[in-house]
Amino acid sequence: MNVIEATHLVKTYNPDTIPVKAVNDISLEIKEGEFTAIVGPSGSGKTTLLNMVGGLDTPTEGNVIVNGVEINQLSPSELTDFRMHNIGFVFQSYNLIPVMTAKENIEFIMLLQKADKKHRDERADDLMEKMGISETSRRRPAELSGGQQQRVAVARALASKPKFILADEPTANLDSQSTESLLDIMAKMNAEENVTFIFSTHDQRVIDKAKRVITIVDGKIASDETK
Repeated sequence: MNVIEATHLVKTYNPDTIPVKAVNDISLEIKEGEFTAIVGPSGSGKTTLLNMVGGLDTPTEGNVIVNGVEINQLSPSELTDFRMHNIGFVFQSYNLIPVMTAKENIEFIMLLQKADKKHRDERADDLMEKMGISETSRRRPAELSGGQQQRVAVARALASKPKFILADEPTANLDSQSTESLLDIMAKMNAEENVTFIFSTHDQRVIDKAKRVITIVDGKIASDETK
């Protein structure tokens, strides 16, 4: 089953002056349960592609269908609601809420979804245990290492049980040990819970773990290989 179908995607910046096509006619499908890395040099268009697939940016041309819904036809409020229930995000800079504890950060998306307290509590505890960060439950982000913060961010992305998770350079700020540990956890979640992961990365360690590698060069797909 395809969770993502992107067709003839184009993203043009500066259309009225000197047009730059960050993404230039990309079509791809992502199936449920994939562990895919989108790779390429800086400026290749991989983050722009990820942002369009996640509904964070609007294509200049083309369509994105997520779980059967054409997301670029949704109103801003409909898109916000759709993302909240279907897409998890992990960013390079963690994006945790500083005044909340680790557990509160993980619960936050479920709070927005109006999940009851018992469900939020149990889901957050379960994810923290799987991520190996149960002891950080009451700590705030400033009291956590980079690796711990990123594990909290991954747990938060998983909390709502989304259709897939988009991870934009998730290991860029981590040391080798934290990176290996985080990737092992995500690979385990992918295998055990069939969670679909899509990475934007130039980290060879992520590329080595991925089961499918899509290479973007100058806004186009240069290769698409399944291991």
